[in-house]
Amino acid sequence: MPIKAVVFDAYGTLFDVYSIQALAEKLYPSHGADISVKWRDKQIEYTRLITQSDPHNSNGSKYYQPFWELTKLSLEYTLDRLKLDRSSEQVNKLMEQYSRLTPFPENLAVLQKIKVMGLTTAILSNGSPEMLASAVKSAGMEDVLDHIISVDRIRLFKTSPESYGLVQLTIPVSKEEVLFVSSNAWDALGATWYGFKTLWINRQNLPSEAIGRQPDYIGSDLTMVVGVLQLLRI
Repeated sequence: MPIKAVVFDAYGTLFDVYSIQALAEKLYPSHGADISVKWRDKQIEYTRLITQSDPHNSNGSKYYQPFWELTKLSLEYTLDRLKLDRSSEQVNKLMEQYSRLTPFPENLAVLQKIKVMGLTTAILSNGSPEMLASAVKSAGMEDVLDHIISVDRIRLFKTSPESYGLVQLTIPVSKEEVLFVSSNAWDALGATWYGFKTLWINRQNLPSEAIGRQPDYIGSDLTMVVGVLQLLRI
């Protein structure tokens, strides 16, 4: 079945979450790399904790907090863990930078090619609607993305099946007509289990997950998307 929609994860896939390291290093010399890694790990840990602790509530998790708030709380935790000063000024500077993370350099050209192919493009992200809109605008991608889908609508984070189900609630496609693209191996696995065709962008040359089946396709950057689409449309 040909692909009709290409759906991208946002953070780590379209936007470089570790680009925050440069500012973190400026504010906290010799700690930039450690801050960026621990911040990201805690952010994802909080999303899983929230969803797994109350996964079957029809109104979403009672513990839910928007991703923007979790991002700030994760930063504060990280600075406390590293025993670093976390004045409001420093936290605000880092959060402001997070709202306009650096996009990966190949993004725009790839998205433009997908649009020329006549396919629907979308983001499916844990991110809050406002922070996603800010990141997309900052990256100049407003004209090449048809939909920005946030799990905020259901108050459950990935990898809940309900989060992936938001794609079909937004776009009239079957699971088999969706190519889901993520640089997060756990996200690619969740989408594979859900039933999407999947492409894992393995930017860091990491080993595959030890559980579940492999994503349908693996590449090192987003240029792989175009090749996969050409293959699937033959």
